[in-house]
Amino acid sequence: MEYLIILAVLILSFLASGLKIDREYQRGIIYRLGRVRRLRGPGLYWIFPWIEQKVQVDLRLRTVNIEPQETVTADSVTIRVNAVLYYRMIDPVKAINSVESYRDAVYQIALTTLRNVIGQNLLDDVLQNRDRINFNVQQIVDEVTEPWGIVIERVEMKDVEIPLSMQRAMAKEAEAVREKRARRIKAEAELEASEKLTAASRMISESPAALELRRLQMLAEIGTENNTTTVLMLPSDFPILANRLAESLGQLSVPPVSTDHTAKE
Repeated sequence: MEYLIILAVLILSFLASGLKIDREYQRGIIYRLGRVRRLRGPGLYWIFPWIEQKVQVDLRLRTVNIEPQETVTADSVTIRVNAVLYYRMIDPVKAINSVESYRDAVYQIALTTLRNVIGQNLLDDVLQNRDRINFNVQQIVDEVTEPWGIVIERVEMKDVEIPLSMQRAMAKEAEAVREKRARRIKAEAELEASEKLTAASRMISESPAALELRRLQMLAEIGTENNTTTVLMLPSDFPILANRLAESLGQLSVPPVSTDHTAKE
């Protein structure tokens, strides 16, 4: 009886040792005598102890942080760039059997590709077209990792460090661009103002009533500025009237007095 109990315990222990549980994001690659037999999970399943072995993999989205690396752009500017790469395992059997360490392999290919892509672009493109560079890196790395059962979800450049001298040069260039824009706007405003003044002067010269209205407006503006200066506004035709008066006075000339004294007898 004791032998039966011991045998039952051994059998139960043998069976229990083959029970495996995988979470929803986990899978188990089952090897039988060194060969891949099947992919199991998630949930509860059983494998044959001692003959079959399980390698557990994680299917969740993973990240690879690329530390700041020095690289040279197409216009020979040395910069430091760091990035983050997101990837997911879609074929665990290929990922485990095609490459010794898929994590290190993804990191190295991402690092090399990032350097190569940046080296093909100018500094301005690296700073202004990050989305395009990220997409190019993602496509190139994904083509390499696809046979491994790895898909690249996204690549993001985080920081781009440029030399201090280049920062100063870029700041001066930006300041020059802003100054040029300000001068152009000022010149356009002055041109527009001069055109409007010319049109206004032409309109006023053609309409005496408008000229008088402008004079009254100026008088009102001077009065509202709390000025103690008294301004006498003369009519616009005052010079004409003055000229006419001068001409009239000139015509009323006094006859000359004779210097010859003739004795009257």
